[in-house]
Formats: sequence, C-alpha cells, structure tokens
Amino acid sequence: MAKTDPPELTVGELSHRSGVPASALRFYEDENLIRSRRTAGNQRRYRRDTLRRVTFIRMSQRVGMPLAQIRDVLALLPDDRTPTRADWSRISSCWRSDLDQRIRQLEQLRDQLNDCIGCGCMSLAKCRLANPNDQLGQDGPGPRRLPDHRGTGYE
Repeated sequence: MAKTDPPELTVGELSHRSGVPASALRFYEDENLIRSRRTAGNQRRYRRDTLRRVTFIRMSQRVGMPLAQIRDVLALLPDDRTPTRADWSRISSCWRSDLDQRIRQLEQLRDQLNDCIGCGCMSLAKCRLANPNDQLGQDGPGPRRLPDHRGTGYE
C-alpha cells in the first residue's frame, strides 16, 4: 500500500520541504505572500501548493525582485485552486522585460568592471582611462557609468 501525502503541510513540514526556515515562512505569511489556515489548536496548516509559492518567492528574491513586486505578482494566482502551469507561465511573463533590463545592466557592469580592475588603480578620482580629471565625480556621488536606477524600485 502506497503512502499518501497529507492534504496540508505543517510549518515544520513546509520548512523541511522548501529549505526555508519556519521564521521566514511566518514572515512571508505576515507579508501576505503565503496563506495558512489555523487548526482548533491554533497551529498553521498550509495547502500543498504553498510549496511552489515559497519556491517562487525564493527564486524571485535570488534574482533581485523586491518582496512588494513578488506580492503583486503572486496576487494574480487563483485562491480557489492550485495554480496550473499556465498560471505560473502568465505571472512569470510579467517580469520578462525587467529581467532583460537587469541582464543588460549586469553585462554592462561586467564589461566595464574588467577595464577598471585592469588598470590597477581602483580609484575613479585617479583613473586616467575611465575617469580623466575626475569628470564623473563632478556630477555628484554614485555610479556615473551605469544607468541611474533610482526611482525604479530597486534601491
């Protein structure tokens, strides 16, 4: 006789299966990223599809998505049923252009970083190749060779 999985997961089971500490799961719940129901003994019980949501949250954080954006996208998933592959595909497409932009910025950083590290001075104030006469410093603090990211929600 095959062992069947329980219909719901405890916080400990979800933590073990996802590799995410129980404290982080409680934080995700406080932030309305995941939901649980409470038993008569006030214990959390998570639907099985919460494991996918937690995985999505962790992967999204790994690529630099802020929790507010993750929450907005997860709100597009249905509450009344387990999300399908089509549901997940639809929400992941929301970030395609943003991820493409991040990839371009990382490639630019990588390519320019090679030049900067290659000169050995590691000082924009002294680098004659990347910043002659500290022209970039005259514009104020912060990166000048990369596009301004302020106001994009990625500070």
